[in-house]
Amino acid sequence: MWYLVVIVVAALVSAALAPKPPAPKPAELSDFDAPTAEQGRPIPVVFGAVLIKGANVVWYGDLDVEPIKKKGGKK
Repeated sequence: MWYLVVIVVAALVSAALAPKPPAPKPAELSDFDAPTAEQGRPIPVVFGAVLIKGANVVWYGDLDVEPIKKKGGKK
């Protein structure tokens, strides 16, 4: 019986003394790596499946912003 009490107390003490993780910082515009279009930028020639970071793109779809609407209450 005492073993159970010791285990519970040890678990509570370890949970109370555990370090708290730091809060994540909000994302900034510089954190995103969006495709850009620049004049005079070299065009990479690749063979096979290769991930190209910071590609030189002239057109990238219809970027549209839609607000998130919350529905409250029951239907």
